[in-house]
Amino acid sequence: MLRAGFRSIAGRSALVTCLVAVISVLVTALVGAPLAIQEANKAARVRLADDATLTAELLRPRFNTPRSTDEQVIVERLRTRGIQVYLIRAGQPDRAGLPDGVVKTVGAGRPVPVRRAVVDQQVQLVVGRPIGNAGNGIVLTERMPSRQATITRLWGQLWMALLAGLAAGLLAGVLLARRIARPIRTVADAANRLTAGDRSVTLDADGPAEVADLAHAVNALTAALATSEGRERDFLLSVSHELRTPLTTIRGYAEALADGVVGPDGAQRAGQTVLDEAERLDRLIADLLVLARLEAADLPVEVVDVDLTQLVAATAEAWGGRLTAAGLLLRTELPPMPVPVRTDPGRIRQIVDGLLENALRVVPSEQATGVPVVLALVWGPAEASIEIRDGGPGFTDDDLAVAFERGALSRRYQGARKVGSGLGLALAARMARRLGGRIEAGHAPEGGARFTVTVPFGPGERR
Repeated sequence: MLRAGFRSIAGRSALVTCLVAVISVLVTALVGAPLAIQEANKAARVRLADDATLTAELLRPRFNTPRSTDEQVIVERLRTRGIQVYLIRAGQPDRAGLPDGVVKTVGAGRPVPVRRAVVDQQVQLVVGRPIGNAGNGIVLTERMPSRQATITRLWGQLWMALLAGLAAGLLAGVLLARRIARPIRTVADAANRLTAGDRSVTLDADGPAEVADLAHAVNALTAALATSEGRERDFLLSVSHELRTPLTTIRGYAEALADGVVGPDGAQRAGQTVLDEAERLDRLIADLLVLARLEAADLPVEVVDVDLTQLVAATAEAWGGRLTAAGLLLRTELPPMPVPVRTDPGRIRQIVDGLLENALRVVPSEQATGVPVVLALVWGPAEASIEIRDGGPGFTDDDLAVAFERGALSRRYQGARKVGSGLGLALAARMARRLGGRIEAGHAPEGGARFTVTVPFGPGERR
């Protein structure tokens, strides 16, 4: 339970604040110990000097008389405090042990300031005061405060501060942890509700800036999830419709063949229809698989040196017959020299084929005669662009904003004009990004839609 407690924010905050309090007390002690020793020595010197002055004044009236009881009382009181008293009469101390220089100075009628001297073979503090002018005086000696005693006394005073710091750190840690943990628990509850499928989760952006940012992020995530799930539902509905249409046709013809409704003369046509719808299903499933691999960054790309002029010319040759049969007029705009790039030619061809398929599908058959489809190659100093333009119905400005979202245009024009599954443009956009390029949609001068697939030059191929 103790380890589990320290894994929480409350436990760790309390631990950190307690450690900070302990470290602060210890650092204060380490820094203050030399100052405390210095102050203790200074206080001892001042106290000893004051004691010497006071003792000299008390003994002055009765110093020249035989030793009285008052004198003994004063001396004994000083000894109980660890201060030794030497009486000097006519230049002679009452007992041995004092330095000669101190005795002579006091006997000469001059005071001895507090200083260190060897008394009885020990370094002590010594102070002297003369009494009168007959070579009389007193000398007080006291052992210097030891470093160890001063530090011990200091630690004896610090333990209360240490306990107070620990208590304050513990209390501050608990309060701080509760303050910090409250918005985190709120976000955790919101995340659990999002996991359970609740998309109405919103958080109040109150409190510190970081908490407000976290609340804004969760609210944005909720909105993004709701939008994404809405698009997923619409996309699934669109795809299911696209799957159901060829399956319905295949099933109808299969039942007609099984029931014998279709005779020998119509069997070939029915088989061709079933084959066409099966190929349509195969293309749709292939697009779904490629799109899934693109979103998972699992689509293999083979980058080689490619001449875009030759690639676009080969694409135009491959599509010329099909477009002409549909009544469309294919026109190419190619430079007179090679345009080398480093990319995957198969994926570039897949993008261009999808865009040409889109142009072929959107132009109504009754209006197809003479409608242009332009396949152009444009190059700049750092990149080349393949343009696919048509004279079809084109896009509105609102369409351009969602042109490469899955199923967006398919849902928008369902029933209004011929549309596909809505995967082609999304697939082209993701594949272009996978190749390091980009794709853009716009208005074509021919009156329809314009798609521009941009491919960057390889290293050293700037023109």
